[in-house]
Amino acid sequence: MLRKWLPRALFAASLASLLALAQLNVAQKRWYKGNLHTHTLNSDGDSTPDQVTTWYREHKYNFLTLSDHNFMTEVGGLNAVHGAKEKFLLIPGEEVTDAYDKKPIHMNSYNPAAMAIPQHGTSVADTIQNNTAEILKANGLPSLNHPNFGWAVTAKDLLSVRNLSMFEVYNGHPMVNNDGGGGFQSLDEMWDVLLTAGQRIYGIAVDDAHHFKTIGKEYSNPGHGWVQVRAAELTPTAISTALAQGDFYASSGVTLSEVSTAGSEYKLTVEGADWEKITTYFIGEGGKVLAKSFDRKPVYKFTGQERYVRARVESSSGSKAWAQPVFLAR
Repeated sequence: MLRKWLPRALFAASLASLLALAQLNVAQKRWYKGNLHTHTLNSDGDSTPDQVTTWYREHKYNFLTLSDHNFMTEVGGLNAVHGAKEKFLLIPGEEVTDAYDKKPIHMNSYNPAAMAIPQHGTSVADTIQNNTAEILKANGLPSLNHPNFGWAVTAKDLLSVRNLSMFEVYNGHPMVNNDGGGGFQSLDEMWDVLLTAGQRIYGIAVDDAHHFKTIGKEYSNPGHGWVQVRAAELTPTAISTALAQGDFYASSGVTLSEVSTAGSEYKLTVEGADWEKITTYFIGEGGKVLAKSFDRKPVYKFTGQERYVRARVESSSGSKAWAQPVFLAR
């Protein structure tokens, strides 16, 4: 519209102003660390909601969702005790727990107005679709949990699913098979199949913690996976909106202080100890690695040929971060 009637110089100046305004809006936001998947005694966790909340509050998280199986824990009282403006917040949630042909199909509902009841289905895909619709009906934000748990969900199942906002690209439970194997794709590979097919879906990292009293590799302990959400304020609406828009990154230990896509560049800034070696992969259609960098400030320059670009940062410590895909029109 602008280009039709503005002189070229004025059009360029207007575009520059719009980009500057967008950057200003980003600059006015801040990062909030949160866990979106954890359990209490209200389902199969080993600790009370208060004890679980205390762990995350004391470990410097900014927000938490208690996602018990087919149970939505009331968070009003917990927020009265633990909540603090711009410091800590509990956001309502539920793990909608269903199955098809003995395959576990679990989905999280974030910030819903009401509980979602498992809807079942005639296939894996149909079950996911029906539960997605039920979560949306309850005004929740839907996310698919641990697709490789029980080897239940494949990328092929998800290709026909619509309106699914997010899925877990990393889950800290020891039995969920994030890396695939035996002919099953990793969650990273699954993500690229969906993105290549044109789905706009974002990847989250979560704890799925059940055990707060017993520590060990065979237990599902807290502190393994989280998201860093960029929002203007710490409220349920602001956090949910940022998640729905992909304004966040997922992590199993790597910290990013910058994720920006202004102009024609995709930029990251990676924090960490001096002894850590960092590798960043910029990934595009078909899971192809478009570029690789060992720099703490990696930059990818868009060519105009990409359908999407996402970034995965790997530390020599074994931890990772996943920046969300940027969608481009060829």
